[in-house]
Amino acid sequence: DFYLPFAEWLVNQLEDCTKAIPLGGNRFRDKWGTPDVIGKNESKKSDILQGATQIVAAEIKTDSSELVTAFGQACAYKLFSHKSYLVIPREASADELARLDSLCQIFGIGLVTFNPKDPSAPDFRLLVRSAKHEPDLFYTNRYISHVEKDLFQ
Repeated sequence: DFYLPFAEWLVNQLEDCTKAIPLGGNRFRDKWGTPDVIGKNESKKSDILQGATQIVAAEIKTDSSELVTAFGQACAYKLFSHKSYLVIPREASADELARLDSLCQIFGIGLVTFNPKDPSAPDFRLLVRSAKHEPDLFYTNRYISHVEKDLFQ
């Protein structure tokens, strides 16, 4: 329920993507997992300086009991993406939220909270912006090949 709203938020509110799509499931057919949302950020044709395409991945959890697992998944997505986000329920305990905030800053992972009780108004809030880094392009090309038509056309 939250994948599409978050994909739209990445494009329209955060402006970290020029296109984002919901995924989930096992679309990448790999035990390292498939992100819940994947996007790309490309320069506009009207931009004077053109930058390289960037890939953005996100892991969304509606259950606060799975936050450590979710953090691990967001870390794994850095293997193939330039930016990675962890999206968690706002109702997470203050202690867990503080730890995740610190870990996300250390590892360059974006941290976003939301209201998991209302899919029509998730109210995403950015706590930590994702830091851009260079992924391993072997894995980027390997995984993006599974969503190339959806993401690049």
